Amino acid sequence: MRVFHLKACDTCRKAIKALQAAGHRPELVDVRADGMETDTIARLMQCVGRDTLLNTRSTTWRGLDEAERADLDDAKAVALIAAHPTLMKRPVIETGGAVHVGWTKDVQAALL
Repeated sequence: MRVFHLKACDTCRKAIKALQAAGHRPELVDVRADGMETDTIARLMQCVGRDTLLNTRSTTWRGLDEAERADLDDAKAVALIAAHPTLMKRPVIETGGAVHVGWTKDVQAALL
């Protein structure tokens, strides 16, 4: 189990704490401090889709200029997430061939 997270994200901290309390020993990847390979971002995006992985409601997204947000395709989205890790919705939990995004009740039910 790998958890892609941000150290400062409250939701990520809750998810990690709950997963550890449930007996999981996740490998933690801080997307800002550790970075992410574009291949990994592309693989995750292929599993869940661009609309699920890319956080277009974030402050970072709103801070991008129009040219960066225009003509968005998967390759451009991967490059944007690689350059601005906070554009990725989180946490992203990869386990047993499945990828879960966020810490919703459905994700919790599947993993705890």
